[in-house]
Amino acid sequence: MDTKLLIVGAGPGGYTAAFLAADLGIDVTLIDKEINPGGTCLYRGCIPYKSLLHCAKILNDSKDAAAIGISFAEPNININKINEWKNNVIERLTNGLGQLVKARNINYIQGTASFLNSNSAEITSKDNSKQTISFENAIIATGSSPITIDSFPVSDKILTSSDLVDLKIIPKSILIIGGGAIGLEAGTIYSSLGTETSVVEMMPSILPGIDRDLSNILYRKLGSSFKDIFVNTKVINIEEVPQGLSVSFKDKNEKSWTKTYANVLLSIGRKPNTSNLGLDKANVKINEKGLIKTNVQKQTSALNIYAIGDVTGQPMLAHKASHEGKIAVESISGKNSNISSTIPSVVYTDPEIATCGISEVQGKEDGRNIVIVKFPWAASGRALTTNKSDGVTKLIVDKETLMILGAGIVGENAGELIAECALAVDKKLTVSDIKSVVHPHPTLSETIMEASEIFFGQATHIFRPNK
Repeated sequence: MDTKLLIVGAGPGGYTAAFLAADLGIDVTLIDKEINPGGTCLYRGCIPYKSLLHCAKILNDSKDAAAIGISFAEPNININKINEWKNNVIERLTNGLGQLVKARNINYIQGTASFLNSNSAEITSKDNSKQTISFENAIIATGSSPITIDSFPVSDKILTSSDLVDLKIIPKSILIIGGGAIGLEAGTIYSSLGTETSVVEMMPSILPGIDRDLSNILYRKLGSSFKDIFVNTKVINIEEVPQGLSVSFKDKNEKSWTKTYANVLLSIGRKPNTSNLGLDKANVKINEKGLIKTNVQKQTSALNIYAIGDVTGQPMLAHKASHEGKIAVESISGKNSNISSTIPSVVYTDPEIATCGISEVQGKEDGRNIVIVKFPWAASGRALTTNKSDGVTKLIVDKETLMILGAGIVGENAGELIAECALAVDKKLTVSDIKSVVHPHPTLSETIMEASEIFFGQATHIFRPNK
């Protein structure tokens, strides 16, 4: 079999690349283990997580409603019905992608691929039959998998982020190891369902890499719903006991203690799926972490083979993979496009945290002459009317050029709001540009406009003179 373009992996990066290539008239063969495209994002990650987080939001909002005079009876949680609904969402989306594959006449093979050299690969189909395929160009989009710890015991009580998708029981108690985005989202789901939830993070704060003034807002909110949040703390041992799992901790001051949980969920990062691909035979180089090295056009050391998404490193986000897939296909088609360095990131907790561009810490470490402006949601009419005033909109501004270099938003629908800031950063807009755009009232989007106005000491709903 011959193909113009072979794409290995049909997650958001792989299927986006395949669809664009087909739209450009390129002959495409797409390989994936699943019956339809979707990858980790649709089958075991983003989509099922957000489905469960929607359930968590309903439960949390029903509790918060008591503060405004609306009370509900204790909810009846039908875990089987929740799973049925979540699985239906997955099925609708993946089946839809399968239909788009057929509509675009893409050759889709359910199976795996291993490179024989830089112009051919062996395809092993679901029925274990094998065939060799020759290609002019290839894109590697095989994604990543949760990192596990070999020293921990083998136990069905120790879960990974992928296990949460198949939510069979609501545990009495759980410890989340890792205070990053995935861990806190998992904790949000479990705590809303009634599980006594704790988190341990070895770094000084949850959400390492996000400015503390943003993450602290979430930290305070989670403090009322989580049992414990341990920071600067390591897990040094886990032992299975009749009551569940006995976990031993040690903090930065060498203080040690032990607690018992029904379950433990590991959320300590992800590793690239680059083994068993025959990359050495194709002359595709990887680094010591197994990540594939690429140039700005996503070409590997074998210039006709490209790599996108999680296999190339952080940030491991679906929309980053999709963007890189388009860059790779455009390069293959003869058009060199510039890859965007502005990749927004969202933590889907309650409240949400969304960021883009540089952080305040990065700006100061780089010696940039920056000004920080923050609009508190306590002054937002829309936030107050929805009882969601525990938020802030923050802009990192270049003092000389007035360009917006980065942004962070904490609050309801922060993930929807950050796109305007990402556009501003990517297109090098200034606070004057944002300030001059009429934003509808009352909306949360106004907080971005008013944050821009703060730079000039002219925000309508707070008084903060420009100094």
